Amino acid sequence: MKTGVPVLIAALSGRGLCASARRAGYLPYVADAFSDRDTRAMAAQALRIGDAMRLGIRAKPLFHALDALIDAAPKPAAGNPSIGLLLGSGFEDRPKLVAALAQRYRMLGNSADAIRACNDPVALSALLHARGIPHPETRKLPPENLDGWLAKRIGGSGGTHISAKPTRAPAPRRYYQRRLHGESVSTLALAANGAARIVGFSRQWSAGTGPRPFRYGGAVGPVELAPAVADAMAFATHEVCNTLQLSGLVSFDFLLCGAIPYLLEVNPRPGATLDVFDDEHGTLFHAHMAACSGENLAGIALPELERAKASAILYADRDRLTIPRAFQWPQWAADIPDPASRIPRYRPIATVYADASTTDEALQRCRERLEELGSMLYAQAQNRERTTDADIQRPRP
Repeated sequence: MKTGVPVLIAALSGRGLCASARRAGYLPYVADAFSDRDTRAMAAQALRIGDAMRLGIRAKPLFHALDALIDAAPKPAAGNPSIGLLLGSGFEDRPKLVAALAQRYRMLGNSADAIRACNDPVALSALLHARGIPHPETRKLPPENLDGWLAKRIGGSGGTHISAKPTRAPAPRRYYQRRLHGESVSTLALAANGAARIVGFSRQWSAGTGPRPFRYGGAVGPVELAPAVADAMAFATHEVCNTLQLSGLVSFDFLLCGAIPYLLEVNPRPGATLDVFDDEHGTLFHAHMAACSGENLAGIALPELERAKASAILYADRDRLTIPRAFQWPQWAADIPDPASRIPRYRPIATVYADASTTDEALQRCRERLEELGSMLYAQAQNRERTTDADIQRPRP
């Protein structure tokens, strides 16, 4: 237990990493795009990265936030390493920024070169082909016939970077991938020293809407897969981790077509399934820190989960939403916005969780909670609007 050891966390949303760090006994200092209520409650200090929601994570606002957090954190004793920086989502298309961060901070994760390699679709496709790993046909230039193809933005995440109606218009950060049909499954792994250990497999689903048919919906795990499928996914994970020398928690997104798992994307960072696979002791955070320190994988403890977990994102799909000031958030909700926050339509509102003895039960309970939370929020917001309208229309005495 690393009681009170400070750690920097930077991400579009740092809540999941912050929670795991707290469970592990660390003292998290968080810079992210949201600075949600529960993140602030768990963090030693949390700061919002300026304009990150609108423009992505940029160097100047990020450095400003990180330097302020370092100033607020306790200084390491003489002879101890400097405070480390762990990156979450939001840096997939910013390897130059990661390289700049590495010049100023002690990094706890993958290098800029590894991140660049994972997000170079042509190079990754060539690597997979050379290792005999099934993957969709991928190309940088548009095919003659766009039917049956997807367009993706290089370095995108969360599914919002995928278009089912690609165009031939030039775009420097666009690539094309042949569309396959199957079931979304994912591997969470711990990597170090050219090796990897499988933490678990999960099933994922989309919460598609309008122009974003592949928007990330949620995940449930751990799931049991057919031995041949699990072996194929493990082989792909080990080969990529070894070739690219990945470190720490990483995830691999597959599409299971029949009995063949096709590798779609590699995420060289802790991802959304951290909440699904972590335990009450923050074992995954401990594992990530140990792997990034070069410890032998065989000696690193991993969680032993007795129940299935599911997590899902509630989006403002019904309409834009103003968070009611007196709303009582249930304990199974996270990523909680401030009262009176204005959530544009289709943007994420919060995350819900559920656990059960089986994955089917956890998934069903999670979906029920999604509907329950959405209905409560919109009902209270509408009641508030009606009350406000009545006050405005009431004649003054």
